[in-house]
Amino acid sequence: MTPGISGHNIVVMKKTRTSGRLRRADDGGGRHPQVSAAEFKATCLELMDRVRETGVEYVVTKHGKPVARLVPYTTAERAPIFGVMKGTVLGYDRPTDPIDGEYDIDRD
Repeated sequence: MTPGISGHNIVVMKKTRTSGRLRRADDGGGRHPQVSAAEFKATCLELMDRVRETGVEYVVTKHGKPVARLVPYTTAERAPIFGVMKGTVLGYDRPTDPIDGEYDIDRD
């Protein structure tokens, strides 16, 4: 590992050669490489490392039909706890005054 300019550690890994059977997906844009289910099973860990390092997405196919996508994991941002209900409570001029209405307890 070598420290980078921004203080991050940069790891340079040797690229392994793929089997050369990756194809482009036919999902409209044709942007994501396709990998067969059998090849995915054999090279799953390598593909996951490549997705993590480069951010490329893969389409896993079975009999030539897309069945899954391997995409980089991103953490969802959590909403803050404080202030979530802000603006949802109605305002009352005199909140301690009794509400007008007839109740069972008042009946004789």
